Amino acid sequence: MNDKAEKTLTVLAVDDEPPALDELAYLLRAQDEIAQVHTASDATTALRLLRDGGIDAVFLDINMPGLDGLEIAGILRNFAAPPAVVFVTAHDDRAVSAFDLGAVDYVLKPLREERLAQAVQRIVERRRSAAGRAPEPPSGDEVIPVELGGVTTLVPRSSVQWVEADGDYARLHTATGSHLVRIPISTLESRWADAGFLRVHRSFLVALPLVTGIRSVGSGLVVCVKGNGDAPPVELPVSRRHTRELKDRLIRGPMQTWTSR
Repeated sequence: MNDKAEKTLTVLAVDDEPPALDELAYLLRAQDEIAQVHTASDATTALRLLRDGGIDAVFLDINMPGLDGLEIAGILRNFAAPPAVVFVTAHDDRAVSAFDLGAVDYVLKPLREERLAQAVQRIVERRRSAAGRAPEPPSGDEVIPVELGGVTTLVPRSSVQWVEADGDYARLHTATGSHLVRIPISTLESRWADAGFLRVHRSFLVALPLVTGIRSVGSGLVVCVKGNGDAPPVELPVSRRHTRELKDRLIRGPMQTWTSR
């Protein structure tokens, strides 16, 4: 932790299990940026404290009786000035829903002080960004949470070059490497269609702006997707059922635009 950090944050820790709540509160009080820690063991108390105002961030367990953490976060989205939300949970299968609700971070139990410090730092950086000290992310650029070794990385959709089906999951290929996410490729196909992604094969989804060409290989077709840096384009197979739409999007559509001028 940074010894020169200013204690500016007031946070709320929410967990229905007393030992877990005590541990979370203890670790949060050890963070240099946190001035005050409130606690709540149920949704009613948590929402009362949040409605009173003055809470900069809330650290939420997900599985709780009554309203769970995701439902509380959904209510907070309707606040005029909602606090930052960090989910603290033993379950690794709710991250997509959590980030859909605008979560800053998703921390897995058992808690580690250094991992919690990363979440606090993300809150601080978001506050600085909101104050105009850092650039905001591109408008409409969705982020995808990727969990690896207890660390959640946010991958911008704009950095994804192509997507590969991996069983019931999908592997996102970016300039910095590949990331496995617990989302079916069919879900990404429908969700990212308006962002320029096109299914070219049952196993592949490509970002059309990064397609550098298509070529025939034997009786089939491959699509060439921009590689990393000076690397040659990646060639992915195109299935027959997707060939017509790919050609329409890459060739026929642009040609019609030029001939109509």
